[in-house]
Amino acid sequence: MAALTLDLARQVLAAQPFAQLVGTEITRFGGGSATLVVPVRPELSQQFGYVHGGVLSYLADNALTFAAGTVLGPNVLTGGFTVTYLRPGAGTRLRAVATVTGSTRRQAVVNCEIYAETGDSAAEPVLCAVAQGSARLVERALDDAGAQ
Repeated sequence: MAALTLDLARQVLAAQPFAQLVGTEITRFGGGSATLVVPVRPELSQQFGYVHGGVLSYLADNALTFAAGTVLGPNVLTGGFTVTYLRPGAGTRLRAVATVTGSTRRQAVVNCEIYAETGDSAAEPVLCAVAQGSARLVERALDDAGAQ
């Protein structure tokens, strides 16, 4: 099993059309942890002007799986997750911090916290959602993922 490096993680993220649509970036990666950010823009909002819950769920899903990839390798898929919305997502960007809490050879359990941030360095990030989930190792190679 090949190790999932930051460079490979960025390649995997770049190969995800939805990640490109929302502007996802990996800012930290390794040692059982991954941090992803998404810039907030009007197209990601719901009717009250807050970030849509689907975007928060996507961010939790991807952050959980990337964190699991740091311990399981690159061929991982989300096994399932739950998300709890605590406060509305607003500001200039969302930051998801996911950390593996336990793993076996084929599966990892991961916790994730999603913060809403503003451009103001004096403002504290707002915890807007938490998630817990699992990811599992799959036999399919990344090279096969795009095969038709």
